Amino acid sequence: MRKMLTIISNVLRGNASRNGAELVSEGARVVVSARTYADFTPQATFDIKATLTREEGLQYYRTMQTVRRMELKADQLYKQKIIRGFCHLYDGQEACAVGIESGINLSDHLITAYRAHGYTMTRGGTVREIMAELTGVALACKYQGKNELCVCLYGDGAANQGQIFETYNMASLWKLPCIFICENNKYGMGTSVERAAASTDYYKRGDFIPGLRVDGMDVLCVREATKFAADHCRSGKGPILMELQTYRYHGHSMSDPGISYRTREEIQEVRSKSDPISMLKDRMLSNNMASVEELKFATTDPEPPLDDLCNHIFYNEPPLEVRGTNPWSKLKSVS
Repeated sequence: MRKMLTIISNVLRGNASRNGAELVSEGARVVVSARTYADFTPQATFDIKATLTREEGLQYYRTMQTVRRMELKADQLYKQKIIRGFCHLYDGQEACAVGIESGINLSDHLITAYRAHGYTMTRGGTVREIMAELTGVALACKYQGKNELCVCLYGDGAANQGQIFETYNMASLWKLPCIFICENNKYGMGTSVERAAASTDYYKRGDFIPGLRVDGMDVLCVREATKFAADHCRSGKGPILMELQTYRYHGHSMSDPGISYRTREEIQEVRSKSDPISMLKDRMLSNNMASVEELKFATTDPEPPLDDLCNHIFYNEPPLEVRGTNPWSKLKSVS
């Protein structure tokens, strides 16, 4: 049975130790029926010390569903050889991206690992942001005094690399406002964390940096932990480390079927017991915050008009006129 999150007392008091504090869960999941309601509860408070409004819940649910469906479509297109090159999918880890984004501000900075489709969806990438990733954003945040912070994400495989520890040292030495987040999805390219690391307590690895272990399949858990970490950084206490315990449903990349080093039964068990979208859905239904019909995602939306094929090819003013790419090029369906 899935447990609900509790933030242990020493973390709530702001006394996260050098060895880290653990965000763990208590209480059982609630099995809900598929009833609909005329009036919905606008807000609910959960055992994880978190309050969720109906609007927030619907927003989180839509974003996670969008990421999930985007990744499943990317999987399909890659297998059809429409998408080429490297393709690292994010389905199963949606609560991490949505929870982190809801716990910080859009003016804060985000540095992702290569499994970054979810964050691209929640934030949108620009050339400037990509270049900023290479030039040390957290130092600029402190230097410019804008009360901004930087979130740096990496996986359990990258956590074993030396440059991570060099970065820990610099961030701790200069008390930089940086949240290091290890998305521990249990496997590297094809190796379980137990076979790759002498210590799998990734949240304890930051020397003189406090750490939290968080249920990365619970969007509210990630949100509350991120808020706590952001407050820690903004108060001038320096960096903090978070380990999000999550799971990827697909293989490491599209060339990896993902079942040679783990069983189909293991993947299915996670899907059935710990899926981040299903858990949010159950919470909202059991607290009368939405109906089953309302949470049926985009199954009845009409197809976009054919004219939309000409939209957004150039941003605002096209630099030159290219035949067939401007909104004046009206298309007609022959079906």
